[in-house]
Amino acid sequence: QLQLVESGGGLVQPGGSLRLSCAASGFTASGVTLGYYTIGWFRQAPGKEREGVSCITSSGGSTNYADSVKGRFTISRDNVKDTVYLQMNSLKPEDTAVYYCAAVSANYYCRTYVPIIPSPYDYWGQGTQVTVSS
Repeated sequence: QLQLVESGGGLVQPGGSLRLSCAASGFTASGVTLGYYTIGWFRQAPGKEREGVSCITSSGGSTNYADSVKGRFTISRDNVKDTVYLQMNSLKPEDTAVYYCAAVSANYYCRTYVPIIPSPYDYWGQGTQVTVSS
């Protein structure tokens, strides 16, 4: 069973930066690593639906971003460290949410101009809180 663990959330002032990490556990025995999966970052604010923020294909060759974060957030992955990162700069109060990483085996779901939606993703982390406030 694939398990994802997010870290790096916290409280930051508007204009500040945070880097979220998504690491996998539970792969070792099967030999399957996070590098087999497309990884998506999603967020959910109180009273709102979960929305896609960014995604990256298994090789890292393709990425996609929600319009609301383009130019401010950068997704990357290190398949040697088996970790995916979300660098968040110029944070705004409206970025406040619980951030989740999720995994799906098909790269099809991460392409430019294709909306990043939660339903195809099979595995989810527990989330990390990001609060942007002065």
